[in-house]
Amino acid sequence: MPDVDTPDLQSLLANAETIAVVGCSATPTRTSHKITRYMQDRGYRIVPVNPNYDEVLSEPCYPDLPSIPDDLEIDIVNIFRAPQHTAEMVRTAIERLKTTGVRPAIWTQRGVSSTEAEELAAEAGLPYVRNRCIKVMYDRLFS
Repeated sequence: MPDVDTPDLQSLLANAETIAVVGCSATPTRTSHKITRYMQDRGYRIVPVNPNYDEVLSEPCYPDLPSIPDDLEIDIVNIFRAPQHTAEMVRTAIERLKTTGVRPAIWTQRGVSSTEAEELAAEAGLPYVRNRCIKVMYDRLFS
């Protein structure tokens, strides 16, 4: 497997402004919703990505990463999907990179990473965070 560019998480979170949340739910009891709201409450711009909703947390929700307008710079793609879908999410992030020139970090929540996704990110030069909860890491680094 290629070497993966594992980012400095404190720098990544301190410098990020916009987080696209793939698999963000509009249901307040769902983990993806709770964590996304938490990050939104900490000042991050949230871009929900889920084909089942038009809006989540008062933000427009996009069906997939390619549907996000190119002029909206994404710093982190936070993935809340089953591991078998993670590689496809990385592929769509790579396609978006080709049109925007922006290299977002790929952040996989606990139990979401896959070897294929990690390899794709490494080949494209995208920083990759493996199986870490963004909320837990934020708390650990900034509380």
